[in-house]
Amino acid sequence: MSEKKFKRTLVTTALPYANGPVHIGHLAGVYVPADIYVRYLRQKGEEVLMVGGSDEHGVPITIKAMKEGVTPQDIVDRYHNIIKKSFEEFGIKFDVYSRTTSETHHKMASDFFKTLYDKGEFIEQTTQQYYDEESNQFLADRYIIGTCPHCKNEKAYGDQCEACGTTLGPMELINPRSTISGRPLVLRETKHWYLPLDKHESWLRQWILEGHKEWKSNVYGQCKSWLDMGLQPRAVSRDLNWGIPLPIDGADGKVLYVWFDAPIGYISNTKELLPDDWEKWWKDPESRMIHFIGKDNIVFHCIVFPAMLKAHGGYNLPDNVPANEFLNLEGDKISTSRNWAVWLNEYLEDFPGKQDVLRYVLTANAPETKDNDFTWKDFQARNNNELVAIYGNFVNRAMVLTHKYFSGKVPQAGSLADIDNAAISEFVSYKAEVERLLAAFRFRDAQKEVMNMARVGNKYLADTEPWKLIKTDEARVATIMNVCLQFAANLSIAFEAFLPFSSEKLRGMLNIENFGWDRLGAMDLMPVGHELNAAELLFEKIDDEAVAAQVQKLNDKKKANEAAAHTVEPIAPTIDFADFEKLDIRVGRVLECSRVPKADKLLQFKIDDGLGGRTIVSGIAKHYNPEDLVGKSVCFIANLAPRKLKGIESQGMILSAEDADGRLVVTTTLDTVAAGSQVK
Repeated sequence: MSEKKFKRTLVTTALPYANGPVHIGHLAGVYVPADIYVRYLRQKGEEVLMVGGSDEHGVPITIKAMKEGVTPQDIVDRYHNIIKKSFEEFGIKFDVYSRTTSETHHKMASDFFKTLYDKGEFIEQTTQQYYDEESNQFLADRYIIGTCPHCKNEKAYGDQCEACGTTLGPMELINPRSTISGRPLVLRETKHWYLPLDKHESWLRQWILEGHKEWKSNVYGQCKSWLDMGLQPRAVSRDLNWGIPLPIDGADGKVLYVWFDAPIGYISNTKELLPDDWEKWWKDPESRMIHFIGKDNIVFHCIVFPAMLKAHGGYNLPDNVPANEFLNLEGDKISTSRNWAVWLNEYLEDFPGKQDVLRYVLTANAPETKDNDFTWKDFQARNNNELVAIYGNFVNRAMVLTHKYFSGKVPQAGSLADIDNAAISEFVSYKAEVERLLAAFRFRDAQKEVMNMARVGNKYLADTEPWKLIKTDEARVATIMNVCLQFAANLSIAFEAFLPFSSEKLRGMLNIENFGWDRLGAMDLMPVGHELNAAELLFEKIDDEAVAAQVQKLNDKKKANEAAAHTVEPIAPTIDFADFEKLDIRVGRVLECSRVPKADKLLQFKIDDGLGGRTIVSGIAKHYNPEDLVGKSVCFIANLAPRKLKGIESQGMILSAEDADGRLVVTTTLDTVAAGSQVK
């Protein structure tokens, strides 16, 4: 966070795409951390606004509508309501959660474009693009399929051949056809408007690389990589009948590209909530803006949207963009198309009333600087061993013993012993560290420190053993129970941002108000004689059967996907063994790996092939981080004719396997073998 003090904070959350429900990856990456931060600021009494909404335009929605025989509006209406309800049920507390099909948004986005257009901030280009005459639309590259000119794979996409890894343009495909209709395509001229990001590169480099070195390393690093590769103009319009029409002459059939339209939704949703007061959140220098997003949106929120705001003029730029990496599920990437996910609506059906358990586990496993993994066994262990055995156990024993020994009323504390003072001092000391971690957007570590406060209470109660002292020293027991109850009341404050449902339940048991953050650490939250309500279990154990059922559900999904995958791709035509023998497949060790400038799908490898080394370029950048591949042994075809990709001579092809979801997995060896070994 910058050192400047602000009067208010505007928090935005990535707009979920309204063509499906939300899953735990969405919660862990964006919405739980954003909600924790906003709740914390509210506890401190700060002026804060949390803005969200559904992203409802774009080609995938039109395709889903065509497949189902309904309108795009039917699709977005369905999923907007499902998504909004899921957030509400999980306690994600937006001040406004709207949508990009709203009237307010359409006008705001249209006016935003017109302002930039009138200022001459766009460039116009007329190009030839493929058109599907049956579905009556120009197609995005990913919806064009054809034969790869390099390896002859007949199912290469218009942006990449995933068989040989070559980055392609749709014009390079042989016999291009539509993935929507399956029909051959024709070329038609079309004009579009582009935002020249290269024009903004100089100030963006200074603003980010010099002005925001405090940003998270994963965010700063990705921004630097994009800037170092050189920014290119990006189209802000496209040919489509679903979206916001361009408000200029000569643009019939053109709509705003969804990447341009969606972030303006943050502004329009704020205006929808505060029609007369929205500008103070967006334009007042005393307001700061924080974007909570996943790593796939870093470039849009750190480079593209700031360029749009700067070009428009008058808007604040984001103060911080604490983007998270991705959450995996049981060791595999979450995939909506493969149904490999834990959907929030299904979770609530299987674990009613346990929203905080999932919030706690997702925060404990938050992918803050690298991808992390969610497993059902870990979910069970954290619930049973931490929420139940530490926090819940302490609160329950404090409540039960107070009801048993003092008729459910807060007893009078006498003079404090050394053990009492030591426990109180340790308990209170965590507050400053929690504040520091939350200010740095380190929610996983902050929650761990709050749980340590509960550990202090649990240990204090175990060490003082009031159940043994009650027969001989009731006054001493009264002091112990007073301290324990004050600890419990403090925990309702400390956990409020992380576990709001449990904090509300605890306040109900203790019969107390919702104290602000400034009261955390006070040992007089409940006066002597204050009457408690009945004790309840704050958390319940989750048994093996419940977890086994969830694992079985995932295994069933995996089997269904594997069965589907086996039926999708038929075996290629039979070849002679002599043809196979022509391929020289070898094992090489990756010495270096880096992204290819101005080619976001390509990685450049320096391979130890046992013969002096070689360079190979492979189109797997969407599936791997370069640093993760260094030191790996990979299989590659060594005797392919060299070819140039983005000016780099590639001397071979790294072998990868493609799963049903289109994910590429590099082929490696089970055991270590010498570089240059032949695969036979």
